[in-house]
Amino acid sequence: MQYPADQQDQRFFGHPKPLKGLFFTELWERFSFYGIRPILILYMAAMVIDGGLGLNRADAAAIVGIFAGSMYLLTILGGWIADNWLGQARSVWYGSIIIALGHLSIALNAFLDSFFFYFGLILIAAGTGLFKTCISVIVGTLYAAQDSRRDAGFSIFYMGINIGAFLAPLITGLLIQDNGWHWGFAIGGVGMLVALLIFRFIATPQLLENSAKYGTDQSWNTVVAYNPRAPKIVAVIVAIAAVMITLVSMGVIQIEPVLFATYLTVIICLCMVGYFGYLLFFASLKRKEQYQIVVCFILLLAAALFWSAFEQKPTSFNLFAHDYTNRQFFGFEIPTLWFQSVNALFIITCAPLAAWLWVKLGRANKDPSYIVKFVIALLLAGAGFVMMAMASQSVIEHGQLVSPLWIISSMLLLTLGELCLSPVGLSAMTKLAPAIIRGQVMGLWFTASALGNLMAGLIASKATTLAIVDLPNLFMKCTISLVIGAILLFLLRGPIKKLMATEPSPSPSQEA
Repeated sequence: MQYPADQQDQRFFGHPKPLKGLFFTELWERFSFYGIRPILILYMAAMVIDGGLGLNRADAAAIVGIFAGSMYLLTILGGWIADNWLGQARSVWYGSIIIALGHLSIALNAFLDSFFFYFGLILIAAGTGLFKTCISVIVGTLYAAQDSRRDAGFSIFYMGINIGAFLAPLITGLLIQDNGWHWGFAIGGVGMLVALLIFRFIATPQLLENSAKYGTDQSWNTVVAYNPRAPKIVAVIVAIAAVMITLVSMGVIQIEPVLFATYLTVIICLCMVGYFGYLLFFASLKRKEQYQIVVCFILLLAAALFWSAFEQKPTSFNLFAHDYTNRQFFGFEIPTLWFQSVNALFIITCAPLAAWLWVKLGRANKDPSYIVKFVIALLLAGAGFVMMAMASQSVIEHGQLVSPLWIISSMLLLTLGELCLSPVGLSAMTKLAPAIIRGQVMGLWFTASALGNLMAGLIASKATTLAIVDLPNLFMKCTISLVIGAILLFLLRGPIKKLMATEPSPSPSQEA
């Protein structure tokens, strides 16, 4: 349904008012996540005498990849739970509580055993699986299918994510430098509590008011396809997870992080293909909806390739900043974690411009298709890795630390690519996915991020074992992969347009 202009909610900078509450909920949840993520590899790789866990860098990088990958992988389960049991709003609420308990568990690690550190990571991954899928779906329900503000709304929402991502490393970088690792972990827990309260007491009332006043999509507050077996299925999954965690903690099952990440990557690839096959042939979809699922699958593959490069930031880029970058600035040593804020700063700066550009092009019916935007994203990411290859070569040739401008320039190119892919991809999934499986398709979108994070962890584990002389070659291999992916995606643009043109489409400018 397309609401008449005079009936549209435009109370938040021309967008629906509930976007404001969701904006700040996501901001503080992402503050909590980005407050701890860049610390992980540094904390795990630090010597025990320095307060760390004393792991080798390859294992630490693989664990970061497994953590981030599992977090996104669990969004499939989170989407299914939302669609079949809890609904979007309650899933966000319970997910917030589980994430907060995860931060509490990590805090207990300072006084008890390292088990609580890993258990906290598991809780954060599980809670985020519920939270992240559903809050994005709720944003999508604020707009009618043909509302030209949709992409811009997701860009604004994405800017909120990055305000949290910008502030967190700055604060945690100073806290761990002066007070130790666990102060950095604690501030993330505070951020999650703030997010939980904002969603309960600000975002939810705004959503209820919006639905009552404008008659907008209320699927955020309902269960699309309630399944009475869902609670039992979830209970079985939780029981199996509890048994596995117990066996690992007792040493009955030994886990090799790099090998585990490799197997998990292969399993995810197979599961993605199998699950899309199930949705395509057994989810009772109409012909048009099946075509839309095919387009979603192609976009997901491109997104996974992009994230495998982009998510080098908290691992190989983080270590490059620590080991090979001149961080002295007028006698002050810039904390390594501060470089993790660079990406978010560029997002905050550029996201409003991207939102304005998509709206302007959309109104002129010249908005680039999803495929074209994804191709641009892959090429920009490839250019970013060329910069890192050149920076590595400079260290080799001159035998000294390089300027921070190298890694900053690389992050700028990656950020521009991110703006062409991530908010646009979120918008595409909420638009293309049939309503009855919307949460599951959004979960699959985040599964592409899971796959990308796992591959990024494997690449980083490789990078940590290589000498500096080998890094230019590794970074150039990433560039070549991204360029090949962009070429293949561009070649598929024509067939996809023909596929989507077999039946009338609600938005021709966004078909491919």
